[in-house]
Amino acid sequence: MKLVLLYVLLVKAMVTTFSGTATLPVVRQDFVVRHGLLTDRDLNLAFTAGRSGPGPNGIYVVSVGYLVAGIPGACVGWLALVTPAFLVIPLVRLVGAHVDNPRLLGAIRASTAASAGLVLAANVPMARDALTGPFLAAIALASFGVFSFTRIDSVWVILVAALLGLLGAVVIH
Repeated sequence: MKLVLLYVLLVKAMVTTFSGTATLPVVRQDFVVRHGLLTDRDLNLAFTAGRSGPGPNGIYVVSVGYLVAGIPGACVGWLALVTPAFLVIPLVRLVGAHVDNPRLLGAIRASTAASAGLVLAANVPMARDALTGPFLAAIALASFGVFSFTRIDSVWVILVAALLGLLGAVVIH
């Protein structure tokens, strides 16, 4: 894949969403569905790698770039990740004075709701690929419960889930 096309696809995802994990449906559509450059399993790997460490939620696009084109692809992914930061400054100056405009606020709310729906739609196929048995589904459900009803830091939940997954892999196999 040409690095320019990789950049265009990734920056499209970053610019047309609210960045972070909201880019996932766009990345999945372009890289898994439309171009077949990744599988859902590859995208799960990239997403997990990006979310395992500190940094912005959308940093997984660096892993996507790496899986598609190696080290140069990772550099392109990083460039696509930071491009919106350079574009938002002039946009904020242009729109910033009109933040109290009800139409603008309505558009922001509507696009946020649409983005949430897209994230859910992209996560269903990825979850189907990742949750291959009742043990992994139980870990996912328990993690969801912990995230929803406690204030435990996500690092601990991810660490415990990873350890349980390793333990389950040893016991089951």
